[in-house]
Amino acid sequence: MLNSCQTKINGTVAILFLLLSSACSKKEEEASEAAIPVQTITAQKMPIRRFIQAQAILYARDQASVTPKVSAPVSRFYVNRGDHVRKGQMLAELENRDLAAAVAEAKANYEQAEANLRNTASAAMPDEVAKAQSEVQSGKEALDATQKAFESRRTLFQQGALPRKLLDDSQVTLAQARGQYEIAQKHQDSLIKISREAQIKSSQSQVEAAKSHLQAAEAQLQYTKIISPIDGIVADRPLYEGETASPGTPLMTIVNISDVIARTNLPVDELRYVKLGDSAEIKTFDASAEIQGKVTVVSPALNPNSTTAEVWVQASNRGERLHPGATVQVSILASTVPDALVIPAAAILPSAEGLADSVLVAGSDSKAHKHQVEIGIKEGDTVQILKGLAAGDQVVTVGGFGVQDGAKIRIQNEPAGKSDQHDEPKDEK
Repeated sequence: MLNSCQTKINGTVAILFLLLSSACSKKEEEASEAAIPVQTITAQKMPIRRFIQAQAILYARDQASVTPKVSAPVSRFYVNRGDHVRKGQMLAELENRDLAAAVAEAKANYEQAEANLRNTASAAMPDEVAKAQSEVQSGKEALDATQKAFESRRTLFQQGALPRKLLDDSQVTLAQARGQYEIAQKHQDSLIKISREAQIKSSQSQVEAAKSHLQAAEAQLQYTKIISPIDGIVADRPLYEGETASPGTPLMTIVNISDVIARTNLPVDELRYVKLGDSAEIKTFDASAEIQGKVTVVSPALNPNSTTAEVWVQASNRGERLHPGATVQVSILASTVPDALVIPAAAILPSAEGLADSVLVAGSDSKAHKHQVEIGIKEGDTVQILKGLAAGDQVVTVGGFGVQDGAKIRIQNEPAGKSDQHDEPKDEK
């Protein structure tokens, strides 16, 4: 009897165990089929900008090494390092007493040459000219006398008191006298012209030579006055007063940093998007300064060693916050796509190197579907999708890591404004 009861109890326990095991299996199966909570966003079309970013070195817009043309001790400096100067401002002066004396001597010689020229222009005729004038006067008198004799003989001939031969002889003598007078007159004119021009030309040459000598002396004196060729700041001044300045050695360096130029080298695949006039931004790595500029130079030639080309970005350096020689970040706005299909960058699933990028799309069947995509432009936290998605697709942005293709999901998007409500401070009582 006891054995029969024991058998019945054991059978009941076995049945209960089977029922419990079946219930647990069902719960595990239900748990395994539970939907995974995710957050999604709708793929939509909107403008996106292509930025080309690179490191660059800053340079001053203008820089001048002021080098003296004469060797002399520095008499006086008028500026120090860090001073702002203007174009044409005197920066320093060299010892120049010997050059000043040379200028005074050259000026006196020039004035003397001018006086000689004035005297030559107003001087009396030379002896040759005076002799020629005397011959002209004598010839004129002889011509007049011969003319009167001829007239007298012609009258007598007309009266029949003089033979024809004597009249002809008188006419020949008159012609000879007239010829001699004309020759003397031409000789006189030639002497006057040649002699005066030669003397004046010689005096003028002396004046020009004296003037050139004076100008050279004045130039040498002017070289001792060191003038700034540009607007800017005195960046370097290696000498002190009393030390000798030498030609070919910079006396000081002036840099103009009112504008700065960031020079960078871009590879070919990025260079094809950049063009002159593109807007750009120059920013320090610690974000302490950020200024707007534009592309002013795109080199047409590639560096054969690096297959890159140099690009310049120029910007106004207000407040002189940026300094030449610093390394900065350059961001060039190369283009804008007005109607791009975009999603958050967080939606792109991590992938091994060499594999295609992919995203998870929440389907209408409440399952996750993996889509391989082709990525275009990246701007901040937004990326352009060239292939693999369509506008309106619900792309998983949170919770997609590790989710398998075809897995059940449950969308739990946070209502708009909810996070803001959570962040609102509570009133303290």
